[in-house]
Amino acid sequence: MAKERILIAVKTYPVISGQYAELSCTAGFRKDGSWIRLYPIPFRRLKRDKRYRKYQWIEADIVKARRDTRPESYRVTNADDIKILEKIDTSRAWEERRKIVLGKAKLYTNKKEIVDLAHKNKISLAVFKPTKIIDFAIEDAEPEWPPDKLRAALESLKQRNLFEDEDMEEFKIMPKIPKKFSYIFEDDVGKKSKLMIEDWEIGQLYLNCLKKYNAKEAIEKVRTKYIDDFVCTKDLHLFLGTTWEWHRRRAPNPYVIIGTFHPPFTKQPPLL
Repeated sequence: MAKERILIAVKTYPVISGQYAELSCTAGFRKDGSWIRLYPIPFRRLKRDKRYRKYQWIEADIVKARRDTRPESYRVTNADDIKILEKIDTSRAWEERRKIVLGKAKLYTNKKEIVDLAHKNKISLAVFKPTKIIDFAIEDAEPEWPPDKLRAALESLKQRNLFEDEDMEEFKIMPKIPKKFSYIFEDDVGKKSKLMIEDWEIGQLYLNCLKKYNAKEAIEKVRTKYIDDFVCTKDLHLFLGTTWEWHRRRAPNPYVIIGTFHPPFTKQPPLL
């Protein structure tokens, strides 16, 4: 067991779990820029004063994950002992965030390189800079959680007596996002890839838009944010991560987009 200081950079949209009711993958950086993944994290079931935000430093006791053999995967030994520290803001064009993400973390531009490294179990997380964003794809997905998995998740809530905790009185399983959002891009040798975006922000953006607009308009609002804003006016980088299933199977394309890093555009031309 070791105590680590971690800058949270990724929180994926929650998925349902028979054991934990609901889980989110969290990932971030150590001070030296190396990646670390914390899983499983039942984030919305943490005590309110333990619910860290993105680009917030935390301190936690962690151990290497046993079943998940990806090199960056660790487990928090006791979520109640997580210490919430300072948050890095976006001042001076995200200067402090850039120092970690673009100054200390390794930057990749070649898709084959990171796939080969994943197949050798050298990495499973990467900061990736596309050479060109080609499109933003939106496809239909299952509109609801699978009934059997949802029943197991709800049963988990009952067994854990969550509603005895005042923080859990209003707890409800997060809705299933009925769309799949993906970036289509080229790397530094022109290799074309299509990767699904699974971060919490895009799911929450879609849900928030649905409260104000109809489904078609909500989709267009998401497209506007991820193309007109992130691609055309920001210095867009992608946080990529392998899924455990496709990592261990050494799939040809084991990665998904688990987050975006989009500081204000400074020197380079837009990607589109």
